[in-house]
Amino acid sequence: MRDVLSELIDILSLERIEENIFRGRSQNLGWGRVFGGQVLGQALSAAEQTVPEGRSVHSLHGYFLRPGDAERPIAFLVDPIRDGRSFTTRRVVAVQDGRAIFNLSASFQIEEEGLDHQDAAMPEVTPPEELLSEQELGKRYLARLPEAMRERIPKTMREKVVADRPIEIRPVDPVDPMNPGTREPVRRVWFRANGTLPDSRRLHQYMLAYASDFHLLATSMHPHGVTWMTPGMQVASLDHAMWFHRGFRFDEWLLYDLHAPSARGARGLARGRWFTRDGVLVASTMQEGLIRDRRG
Repeated sequence: MRDVLSELIDILSLERIEENIFRGRSQNLGWGRVFGGQVLGQALSAAEQTVPEGRSVHSLHGYFLRPGDAERPIAFLVDPIRDGRSFTTRRVVAVQDGRAIFNLSASFQIEEEGLDHQDAAMPEVTPPEELLSEQELGKRYLARLPEAMRERIPKTMREKVVADRPIEIRPVDPVDPMNPGTREPVRRVWFRANGTLPDSRRLHQYMLAYASDFHLLATSMHPHGVTWMTPGMQVASLDHAMWFHRGFRFDEWLLYDLHAPSARGARGLARGRWFTRDGVLVASTMQEGLIRDRRG
């Protein structure tokens, strides 16, 4: 297992400091703030560590309240709201410097047999083996920029673009973040852990929750020819919902099929569907986020 992947697993595992209280640290992805997917995955980890064995998360709903500082620890306070015969409910508040930065509600269920159908077909796309990774694409984009423009990008961010990553991300139809053009509000991206993961269903769910925050808001900006790197754009996740339908492994390729049906009032709405390589729908997401245009 590669070191960067081991580090992410450790970050998502958390440190238990008291009953129902956990502490986590952060990865700095280059802009100094905590990545929303990280605090989401950590909050799910905190909740699930208080849930009896044999119950798995089936849905979660979260609100991003304040930006978090990637250099400071985060406390996760778990409220064990309910333990029923079939379902368990947990509420988690992530706190930094005495203030809430994220709030999560999650529900867990025992394994049950029941009615089963899937009315969703995976789109036909280029397989991941024939695509470049975001890391490879990032190197090309940076090399293409004039030196003066490249120097305006923070050094830590430039280093992160070319550094090893815990997750392989391969866009089907890549977008140059510095010169995006306009396109339909649709995006398809392959994801896979950059190494073999332990056989822990919970860990694979934390990893998927972490990854699910990538690319949603970017899809909502496609028709407008902007990205989070466009000067004058303020972009941040506001809320996030996720439903887990079927089992999966995050160290095998999964396709994230994204569509943004609406953008208005400085907010963009996007939804995503996660498919295994053979077309099984394993999870769904919805997110609304801030896409405020301050270009004048």
